[in-house]
Amino acid sequence: MDVKQLKALVTVAEAGSVTRAAELLHLVQPAVTRQIRTLEQELGVPLFERTRQGMRPTDAGVIMVDRARRALNELERARAEVQPTPGAVTGIVTVGLLESTTDLLAEPLVSALTRDHPGIELRLMTAYSGHLQQWLDAGDLDLTLLYNLDSTPSLNARPLLREHLWAVAPPSAGLRADRPVPFTEAATHPLVMPTSGHALRALIDAAATRARTAMDIAVQTNSMRVQKQLVLAGHGWTVLPGIGIAEDVANGTLSAAPLCEPDVWRSVVLATARSRRTPPAVEVVARELVRQIDTAVSQGRWPSLQPQTHTRTETEPEGQ
Repeated sequence: MDVKQLKALVTVAEAGSVTRAAELLHLVQPAVTRQIRTLEQELGVPLFERTRQGMRPTDAGVIMVDRARRALNELERARAEVQPTPGAVTGIVTVGLLESTTDLLAEPLVSALTRDHPGIELRLMTAYSGHLQQWLDAGDLDLTLLYNLDSTPSLNARPLLREHLWAVAPPSAGLRADRPVPFTEAATHPLVMPTSGHALRALIDAAATRARTAMDIAVQTNSMRVQKQLVLAGHGWTVLPGIGIAEDVANGTLSAAPLCEPDVWRSVVLATARSRRTPPAVEVVARELVRQIDTAVSQGRWPSLQPQTHTRTETEPEGQ
C-alpha cells in the first residue's frame, strides 16, 4: 500500500469514475484501475461496486476511503510543517465554526490570517455543535467553536462567552431587544424548531420544562437558514442565539427579543483535542479567532452576551 494507491482510491470515490479520476490525477485510465485492483488484492476485499452509474464504494471501501483521506491530509500537513518559509509560521489548519457565527467571523478571520500569516492554509468547516464535536474527536478539525461543553478527558474547552437565546418572529410581531419575551408567550405560537437531538433543541426543551409549558411545534429542521426562512414566510416563531439573527434584526427582515422566565443561555467555548500535538500554526489561528470574537463583542456586533473568564489551554501560550 502506497501513497499513489491511496490517492487513486480517494479520487475515484470522489469522482465516481475511473476515467474522471485519471483526468484529475493526470494518469492514464489503466494505471488508476491497476492501483485500485492492487489495493483490493492486498486487502482481500472489493473496494468498489462497478455499476452503470459509476464506481460506488462498498462498505469496506467507505472505511478505506475515510482512513485514506485522513492519512493523506496528515501527510500534507506534515509536509507544510517541515518545509516552512524561514521566519514564517506555516501549516494547514482546519477550523470549525458554529453555523450561527459564520457571517460574523469567517471573512474577518480569513482576511487577518491572509494578511499576517500567508504561510497558513486555512480550511473552514461549518455545522452545528454536535457535528463539529464529532469531527474534532475524529481528528478532522484542529480547533472548533462549540457550545455548552466542559473540558473532558479528550478535549480542552476554553470558555469564551455566554449568550442569550432569543425568540424570533416576523417583523409584524414587533419584538424588541429591550423587551424580553416570557417563554410561555413564545410557546403560544407555532414554533419552527431545530430537530430533536440537536444541542440547541435540548436547551429549548429544558426551558419549556422549567416554564411548565407545552410547545406547538410546526416543523423541525437542521438548518438555521431554513428556520429563519420559515419564520419570515409566516409558519411560526423560532428560537435562536442572538448572533444568528443580529443582521436580520438590524435590516428589519425579522424581529426578535431575548427569552425570559426562564432566561435561556448557551456557553460558547473554543475546543481542541488533548491527545494531539498543537502545532504553532494552530496556536496562531486560535489566538486570531479569539481576537476576532473579542473585536466583534467590543463593537457591539455580538448581541446579548456575557464574557466568561477562562484558564490557559494548549492553544493559549503563556503571556498571550
